[in-house]
Amino acid sequence: MSIARPFALAEAEAMPELVSRRAALRGLGAAGLLAALAGCGVPAAYVPEDRRRGRDLSDRDRALSFSNWPLYIDTDDQDEESRPTLEAFSRRTGIEVRYSEEINDNDEFFGKVSPSLMNHQPTGHDLVVVSDWMAARFVHLGWAQKMDRAAQANVTRYLDPQLRSPAFDEGRLHTVPWQSGITGIAYNRKALGREIKSVRDLWKPDLAGKVTLFSGLDESFALLMQGNGTDVTRWTEADFHRMCDQVETMVHKKHIRRFTGNDYTSDLGKGDVLACQAYSGDVIQLRADNPDIEFVVPEEGAELWAESLLVPNLARHKANAEALVDHYYDPAVAAELAAAVNYVCPVPAAREVLAASPDEETARLAENPLIFPDEAMRSRLAVARDISSAERPAFAKRWNAIVGL
Repeated sequence: MSIARPFALAEAEAMPELVSRRAALRGLGAAGLLAALAGCGVPAAYVPEDRRRGRDLSDRDRALSFSNWPLYIDTDDQDEESRPTLEAFSRRTGIEVRYSEEINDNDEFFGKVSPSLMNHQPTGHDLVVVSDWMAARFVHLGWAQKMDRAAQANVTRYLDPQLRSPAFDEGRLHTVPWQSGITGIAYNRKALGREIKSVRDLWKPDLAGKVTLFSGLDESFALLMQGNGTDVTRWTEADFHRMCDQVETMVHKKHIRRFTGNDYTSDLGKGDVLACQAYSGDVIQLRADNPDIEFVVPEEGAELWAESLLVPNLARHKANAEALVDHYYDPAVAAELAAAVNYVCPVPAAREVLAASPDEETARLAENPLIFPDEAMRSRLAVARDISSAERPAFAKRWNAIVGL
């Protein structure tokens, strides 16, 4: 079982242009693009449920197109082009998977496929992985097809209950988590000389100029609001502006060193910062290089997020795509993927598979709370409500002004 290390320190330094999978808005952004296209006379964007399905060629064409982020799947130790879990699916079903690592930024991908989806045309994609805040946009626009759960027994049985019904897709009818993760705090305990237990600890004087936050609004806001005691499942406009006021104050005091994408891993690894917003999966790999680095789910809580699979409108191989989704919810397959990517596994039953592994290193992954959170940690995790399309322009404008985007 190979461990493909997504966005580990060495890879972040080798590929500085590779942005986080939970990437920030850029340029016009998704909302701006929609407005611009609408102004050019493009038909209304929303597609009702009964117009989303195209002619499904799955029975006669045993293939599908699957687009994912780089370094987000298992690979073979001897051949980086070999992806054992995909190959096992093809052997079992006879379905060829055309796998592409073409998604480097949520908005970039949205801009690529939105003209087709707005004009009710196929995108050429049967299955894609996007961050849940972007998946929310697809769902709200009616651009994601409802999956056939009757054909997905593993999803129905094994999907993590905490991820089953996000606000943007109640009941997970249109999306299924690929991997999940936690946005919390990473810090160098030895260099700092104390523990961090709270978001408020980031603002203490001994961290002046040694803190970084994520530049992306969708990546940052939930944890910072949780530091104020906000229930992020139902936060308000007042909660948002209170959070922005605090961050703006810290920027003016030069307490925040900078706002980052995934390059925070390099800053923390080199000691340029002592504490930062961080993703749980990255810290597992950082700790392998530096055991002094700790990851904290703050007392006030942290955000549990997912990056999800969805089937775009008019996909030509919908049934094949649904079969692949269900394949990854087999606990044995989910365990193999979890061991490779080290994010929170959306299939809790995979823990038992890893625990039974004869390989000691693999078996230890079953006890890692950043892959399989225990009940104490889960009690402090929340799935934040997404930013609505009506809120986004004003909120992004304020946040981007603070961050300097």
